[in-house]
Amino acid sequence: MSQDNDPVKPLDKPHEEWRALLEPDRFVVLFGEGTERPWTSPLNAVKQAGTFICAACHLPLFETTGKFDSGTGWPSFFQPIDPARIATKRDIRLPVPRTEYHCARCGGHQGHVFDDGPAPTGQRFCNNGLALVFVPSGEPLPPLRG
Repeated sequence: MSQDNDPVKPLDKPHEEWRALLEPDRFVVLFGEGTERPWTSPLNAVKQAGTFICAACHLPLFETTGKFDSGTGWPSFFQPIDPARIATKRDIRLPVPRTEYHCARCGGHQGHVFDDGPAPTGQRFCNNGLALVFVPSGEPLPPLRG
């Protein structure tokens, strides 16, 4: 069975264990809910076919077919592979509330979702590049980690 058909089972892994597995900048974004500076991610330029996986647990979250150039400086997608792979919560850290989204499996912070994306969904999943790893089509997806 492929990873795309595996159920999303939330992990109960302490942040300290993730810290030991991840580069410091990825850990800050994923588990400190940090944000990388715009226009710094090499994933902005990725147009080749492939899959974007969570940098922490390797759950496939987005495909290139759902990616678009939002002009914001962060990799943006109009739909996830499966909505069940994304968990959301209200973010009230700024004066204007936003919807924050995480990997549903490991809880790693991915970014924010807005209602100003293109058809067919009208959504813009504005993702931190550090929260993702790109796997080109034809290459095997790494095993789920956690």
